[in-house]
Amino acid sequence: MNIGEAAQRSGLPAKTIRYYEEIGLVKPARASNGYRNFVENDIHRMKFLHRSRGLGFSVENCRALLALYDDKHRASADVRSLAKMHLFKIDRKISELEELRGTLSRLIAACQGNERPDCPILSDLAGEK
Repeated sequence: MNIGEAAQRSGLPAKTIRYYEEIGLVKPARASNGYRNFVENDIHRMKFLHRSRGLGFSVENCRALLALYDDKHRASADVRSLAKMHLFKIDRKISELEELRGTLSRLIAACQGNERPDCPILSDLAGEK
């Protein structure tokens, strides 16, 4: 199947498929005319990548997950370890976002929002206290 059909069936844009091919995550066969020729296994891998990226895994983590998926002698502990590390990063990011939210909420509450020029939000952004 061509890249358009592969894109439709995998849920990935053709541009993303080309990128994944460029970095070696997907390796479709080539027809004699040079066109990509995707098969069911390619679609399966692209759906795997689509879901993995949707869960926030980096491209390199996706590469590792695909390698583990392809390795029929893998230890599930390796997969679990990778997923736990990703969850730790997500939790850390959530914590950082909650801290940012709290800071911004306090600044908004401190701002009178009137016609006067003084603004605690701008003062804080400028490093003024």
